[in-house]
Amino acid sequence: VNFHFVINQGNGAKGLSEMRLKALPKQYIHPLEERIDEAKVLPQASIAVNDMSFGLSAYEKKRYSKEPSPSNNVRFVTSFNTQVEKALEWKDFLSQTNLNFCPICLNPELTIGVGRHSDVSTLTVLLQDSIGGFYVRGNDGESWIDVHPIDGSLLINIGDALQILSNGRYKSVEHCVVASGSKNSISVPIFINPRPQDTICPLPEVLASGEKPIYKPVLYSDYVKHVFRKAHDGKKTVGFAKMSKFLTVVANCFD
Repeated sequence: VNFHFVINQGNGAKGLSEMRLKALPKQYIHPLEERIDEAKVLPQASIAVNDMSFGLSAYEKKRYSKEPSPSNNVRFVTSFNTQVEKALEWKDFLSQTNLNFCPICLNPELTIGVGRHSDVSTLTVLLQDSIGGFYVRGNDGESWIDVHPIDGSLLINIGDALQILSNGRYKSVEHCVVASGSKNSISVPIFINPRPQDTICPLPEVLASGEKPIYKPVLYSDYVKHVFRKAHDGKKTVGFAKMSKFLTVVANCFD
């Protein structure tokens, strides 16, 4: 991959897709353990259901790329964190509300559109298009569930902040998005977050019965910074807020 073409010039994965390459660039090829293994996709699995063109020019993408963006609210990014990733994700996105764009991929089986992760939010409201490719981790921690899009529906995900606030009663959802070899895909996640200046920790109401806190108080902006310094890594990021064994012992001594 020409880093200057993809990142500095702001062409992103869409620019590569439109070049009609004969092979997927090696920087986008993910190791097998990071791709969706069809053998681990649960057959006929379902989730609870309740009734209820990415038109930027290359100039505009470059203008709104992370560093020189004229706005604090709008960013254009390709992949997730190109500075630390071992393999790039096959996507471009605008952040505010996020607009995720995964262009047609020559070898979708070799890469991933959005790497496996959980959101930093309290809740995430996701609008899928009809293409699909959204997978959530099964309760066994190994399998995957293919969340087929339902026309006119919104997908609600629990994020890390709610896991911390609930002291682990509600688990944030590990998920990923696969690339498509036939169609461009767009999804729109809306994140419901604490304020940056808020401290997140298990709520007093949750601990009222004498339950021990699993998580320490963390400034929400510090948690978000920690997540965005790293590549997507499943649910390892929530460990940033976990109470250390030493602090747990000390807390017990003062009960």
